[in-house]
This record gives sequence, C-alpha cells and structure tokens, in this order.
Amino acid sequence: MAKLPASVTLKAQMLPEYARILTPAALALVAELHRRFDGERLRLLGLRESRAKRFNKGELPDFLPETKSIRDGSWVVAPIPADLQDRRVEITGPTDRKMVINALNSGARVFMTDFEDSNSPTWDNMIRGQINLNDRWSGAMEHVDAETGKRYIMGKKPAVLTVRPRGWHLPESHVLVDGKTVSGALFDFGLCFFHNAKTAIAQGSGPYFYLPKMESHLEARLWNSVFVFAQSYLGLPLGSIKATVLIETLPAAFEMDEIIYELREHMAGLNCGRWDYIFSFIKTFASNRNYILPDRSQVVMSKAFLAAYSALLIKTCHRRQAFAMGGMAAQIPNRKDYLANEAALDKVRADKESEARNGHDGTWVAHPDLVPVAMRVFNEMMPTPNQLYVRRDDVVVGQKQLLAVHKGTKTEAGFRENIRVGVRYLESWLRGRGAVPIYNLMEDAATAEISRSQIWQWLKFGAALDTGTKVTRKFFDTCVTEEMKQVRKEVGDEAYANGRFKEAVSIFKAMSTSKNFETFLTLPAYKRIL
Repeated sequence: MAKLPASVTLKAQMLPEYARILTPAALALVAELHRRFDGERLRLLGLRESRAKRFNKGELPDFLPETKSIRDGSWVVAPIPADLQDRRVEITGPTDRKMVINALNSGARVFMTDFEDSNSPTWDNMIRGQINLNDRWSGAMEHVDAETGKRYIMGKKPAVLTVRPRGWHLPESHVLVDGKTVSGALFDFGLCFFHNAKTAIAQGSGPYFYLPKMESHLEARLWNSVFVFAQSYLGLPLGSIKATVLIETLPAAFEMDEIIYELREHMAGLNCGRWDYIFSFIKTFASNRNYILPDRSQVVMSKAFLAAYSALLIKTCHRRQAFAMGGMAAQIPNRKDYLANEAALDKVRADKESEARNGHDGTWVAHPDLVPVAMRVFNEMMPTPNQLYVRRDDVVVGQKQLLAVHKGTKTEAGFRENIRVGVRYLESWLRGRGAVPIYNLMEDAATAEISRSQIWQWLKFGAALDTGTKVTRKFFDTCVTEEMKQVRKEVGDEAYANGRFKEAVSIFKAMSTSKNFETFLTLPAYKRIL
C-alpha cells in the first residue's frame, strides 16, 4: 500500500484488494473532513446528551419557537434530478456483493445500500462494501457464489444507487487522524464520495445519500457543511449531492421543516424510518411511566404517534417539493409454506396501499420478492411519477398527536419474543451479519434496540403483563434462561455451540438491566468486533 497521508493511522488488517479504496488521496479527504467537522460533530452529540437529561426529568419534545419563521415560510427545495423523480419502490440491504447485485437487478426504482443498521461494521464489511460501490460504477459488478458456482452480474438497467453512511454517533475505530478516532459517518461518506461522485454524474446519476439517526436541524446543518466542502474539494457544483433524510428519531419529527431547510440545496426527501422511530420513542421516554408502549406488534403505523408522524412527514415534504418516502416492509416471503407466504404478502399489500393512499411517493422493501407486490400497489394507486400534488392540507398535527401512545397489551409472549429476537440478532451481528431473517421478518439493528429498550423500561417500572406477572429482574433472568433453550432448538445445537450466543446474551442482559439507559446497543457491541 502507498504511504498514508500525514497523521493518518490505520489500525486494521490490510489486504491487497483494499488498496484501491484506501488510497492516499481518498484518505486525505477523510482526514480533511475529520479536521474540519469532527469538533462540531462531538459538540452536537453533547447537545443530544443534554436534551436526553431534560427528557429524563420530564420535559417533552415540542416544536422549536426560535425556528417558527422557517416553518411558516414559503420556501421550497432545489430541483431534484430526473432519476430521483420516480421512487415508487426502493429496496434496501447491506453492502455484501451478492446482495448489492440482486438489489440492483430487483426491478426496484432505487436501491439504498447500507453501511449502517443492516450492516455489521466489521472492517472487512466496510471496505468490501466500498469496493462493491466502486465496482458498480466501473461496470465490474459480478460475483460467483463459492458454494453453488452461480454467477451474478449487474443488469443493463440497475436501480438508482443511494448510500446510507453510518450515523453521527458511530465511530470508525480502525482509523485515526491526528491520534483521534474518525467518525464512521465521515469515513463512509468520504470514501464513497471520493471514488464515485464524478463517475456517477458522468453516467447520468449522482452522489445520492440516505442520512440516518439525526436528532436536530443542527445535525442536518453539519451534513450540509460537509456536502458543500466535499463538492468544492472535488470541483463539483453546489447541489450535486442529493440526500434523503430518515426521520427515525422522535426529536427530529418536531424539526422536519428545519431539517429540510438546512439541506434545501441538497434535499431529495424524508423517509419514515419506522422501526428506529419506535426505538427512539421508547428511548426518549425510557424514564417516563406515562409513555410505556405495548408489544411491538401492536405499535402499528395506522394509529397513535406513528400515524401522526407519517401524515405530518407527507404534508411537510410536499409543501417543500421534496419526496415523502414510506417505511420498510420487513416481511420475508416463505417459498415453502403457501399459506404463510400469502399471509405475509397480504400484510405488505395492505401496508403499501395505506402509504400510497396517504400520499407517500414511494416505499421500502427488504426482499427482492416483495418488489413486484409493492410495485403493483403503487402502479395502480399512483399513476404519476410521484404525489407531490397531494398537499395533505387536512393534516393538523401538534405535540399531542406526535406523542400519542398506542393502546394495547404488554404480553408475556411479547416479552419473551423480545429476548429471543434481540439475542438472535445480536449474535448474528457479532458474526458480521447485519440483516438477519428471524421469524419471517428481515431484522436489522433497530430490532435489538426495540427489544432491549422495551425490556429496560418494563423492568424499571415493574410493568404488569397480560398474565398478571410483574416484570422483575428475577423474572427476566428466568425468561432469558428458558428462551435460550428455545433458541438452541431453533438454530440447532451445532450452530448454537459454535456461535457467539454467550457474548450476545451477556451484552443483551447488561443493556436491558443497566442502571442508566444506554443510548445505543451498537456502541458497546462494536468493541467486540474490533
């Protein structure tokens, strides 16, 4: 490998194939991004902590009085490129090569390749993911399965590629600049942008990104500053980058107008990141007994705070001429069980019909087999490329609606499923797999976060379950022991013995029973895969 830029240190194995990604020039951009923007990133993470403390003392999220003029203004976003005008079905998934090719060939309009929640951030995963993106634009995108010998190759009309870098809170601990750990977000963005932006533009597309986990418009302002600098660094015009922001935290829902405004030169839309949003709702009110949710299966998009947030997102986006993307259909088709498969497809159809009817411009799926199902719904209900004309002036959503709690039950079955799903996902994540099929759903990191945060809150307040049982530490420990026996049966003795279940159980129990609520499960877990 060529000599590294000054004060850049790699603390990781270097394989020959990594060299074309970890070039001195690309790492120089990452270093410059770190030096210019990491201080502000850390300051904003500090503001998150301060606000979380206020929420723990009983303060409720609300719209910001100091930005009322932005919400009341008549501004709109800059024009959005032609290849992002029709986004009726988007598929998402991790950055492994076979998945990338299958997603690009799936028939979806857009593919969001993911360095974040559906990707375990091992060093090899992160760098090979960058190689895969580079190969997509160079036209060298093919793969031969080592077990079957089957050859996969990108088709002539691939889905439009967008990239989700890691959130502001996540580090890339294998890279140091001036002795300091680099932000995972800046690392992922910097490498992808450096290697692919000009090529993507030359081929009629552009450097398109999905931005996760933001909690305020100030964090959007930071991304905008990064974009402005990066475009100048490569000599690209302002607005070459287009970004869709996932609204997957409760505080961000109160700042949607402001987030769009900060990124207005680079804005392509907002997305209902529903699973992380549920986690964020629980996290925000972890210490408030008035906001305890029922089982996850009962926290549905058509009711309470989720329905309000979806409707407000559509109204806000369309007022600003930005696209409002629907949420994930996580169901996995079951090719071995006809009835189970039809039941899953019926759920997907109903979910997508609701989104199209409400005014969304497109939706997410996690499996190629669901693309035709979602596409059929949007083709029938949205004959135009998008629904920017659906203004939703009927929507009146305030603080009360955005904080409305779903009615439902807290069941022992749901409590136990949280344990099984959380541990099973975490064990796969520790082994390098971030998108995991569990009980006919494609789960990502939000799954484990919902599971452990719900258990933490129910433990804190001694929630009463439908069986009359009170949730205590003793009950939790008993359930963990019993449910791990069930998991062993599900995965098999050999897989259980050779897996990382002992570590997964240890982390899950620690996070579910900690004295203070830990902000993200993936932060301590990351130390186990370095």
